[in-house]
Amino acid sequence: MHITTAVRLKMTQDKKEKTAIVPTRNDDYPEWFQQVIKAADMAENSPVRGCMIIKPWGYSLWENIQRELDSRIKQTGHDNAYFPLFVPLSFLAKEAAHIEGFAKECAVVTHHRLEVQDGKLIPAGPLEEPLIIRPTSETIIGDAFSRWIESWRDLPVLINQWANIVRWEMRTRLFLRTTEFLWQEGHTAHATEGEAREEALTMLEVYRSFLYDVLAIPAFVGEKSPGERFPGAEATYTIEAMMQDCKALQAGTSHYLGKNFAKAFNIRFTDPSGALQHAYTTSWGTTTRLIGALIMCHGDDDGLRLPPRIAPKQLVILPIIPKPELTAAVVSYAEEVAALLRRCTLWGRPLEVFIDKRDRRGGEKNWEWIKKGVPIRIEVGPKDIESRSCLVARRDGSPKEKVAIPLAVLPERAIELLQAIQQNLLQQATAFKESHLFCDIKTFAEFKEFFASYGAEEVDRPRGFVLAKWCGDPATEEMLRDMKVTIRCLPNEQSHTAGRCVLTGREASLDALFAKAY
Repeated sequence: MHITTAVRLKMTQDKKEKTAIVPTRNDDYPEWFQQVIKAADMAENSPVRGCMIIKPWGYSLWENIQRELDSRIKQTGHDNAYFPLFVPLSFLAKEAAHIEGFAKECAVVTHHRLEVQDGKLIPAGPLEEPLIIRPTSETIIGDAFSRWIESWRDLPVLINQWANIVRWEMRTRLFLRTTEFLWQEGHTAHATEGEAREEALTMLEVYRSFLYDVLAIPAFVGEKSPGERFPGAEATYTIEAMMQDCKALQAGTSHYLGKNFAKAFNIRFTDPSGALQHAYTTSWGTTTRLIGALIMCHGDDDGLRLPPRIAPKQLVILPIIPKPELTAAVVSYAEEVAALLRRCTLWGRPLEVFIDKRDRRGGEKNWEWIKKGVPIRIEVGPKDIESRSCLVARRDGSPKEKVAIPLAVLPERAIELLQAIQQNLLQQATAFKESHLFCDIKTFAEFKEFFASYGAEEVDRPRGFVLAKWCGDPATEEMLRDMKVTIRCLPNEQSHTAGRCVLTGREASLDALFAKAY
């Protein structure tokens, strides 16, 4: 009996379709994520624990994110600036809630040089005041604003910064949670509360539309609960995306800070009547975590699948050379195909076309680009020269599916295919998000049972986000800690219906989104 069972298991494994990434998403999702990064050659762990080296393919994705998002930020009237990496300890101490929220994550510089003693380098020259490597820049930018702003005519001040951040992390994971990461952070000052709140919501919409239009990631949008609010903020707004393991990933946040930082850093202005007022401030940001979102939202068991609008290379041409003497002819034809495609524009810029001329086997190169997630692969060989055509494969389809397209219509077909892939990835992610949102869980017993189904041995049970009523009592958020569940947001679109709090059973009217999260 045991032999028969073993034979059946072996037959099942043999029949299982081979994938480029092992393990698959269903087998071990966290390890699948790490293997996709490795297979796509995106990043690696650095010698410094918790930090990462972002390799060219990963960094080119960040450059594209930077370019697209920076353009949208500037269109809303913001200018880029740069502020110091080091923040005086006294600056953080000025805003009590802020320093309390970041204290455990701060990296502290206490000396300003090294000296050799007994053949070893040791820190020397203690600083008069310790410096913090920025965990965020509200404090040092607040200090600058206090000097820049004098009159209501100086407002609003709309600043954005592209920089790196350091926050000590105990459990790190590439592109999700690292000690050092890259980000953009916006900081603004306004004359009125209304203007500041409008700014925070405007930038939230910039993030939402960027994720949706460019990264093909649909997301939930709303305000954070008190327990999840940014330290020192009066309101935090968030973009929450659903990954394929049904966990939430916070993809961007926007904070209305009220007068808290203005009072701490003396950001004041003279209003039209001559009275001295404290400004209202905001901050907002997103990080290289967006690359993690791309991987986990769109990746499959063969690797990355990149939306064409963000792909560093949108089309890769693979010359197929069966004999050395045909090399010149095939490469020449590949150059002709590339030149034709490079004359095309899509989404406001020329198509990104690359010819892979490396001396490697065709199958090896083909699978490398599949794992890297390039939207379209184009094969050209001697037969294609004769027929004036090429073989085209989409990354969002089967690796075996290839379509012959005449060169005469290739440019227009390439544009159509890229648009179709972008839309298809968005539709797939949207369908997944909608099918894993549960709105019928009413009691705490049902709630606990639902989230208990996240054990690896119960992969067939329902998973996802829960949209349910919440009474709004911050104390109830502690009930979620043991389950490792959080309120991801109070959605901007509320139903305004009465019901019972899923945690306490009390009367409630707020809709809240609950999930496990990265």
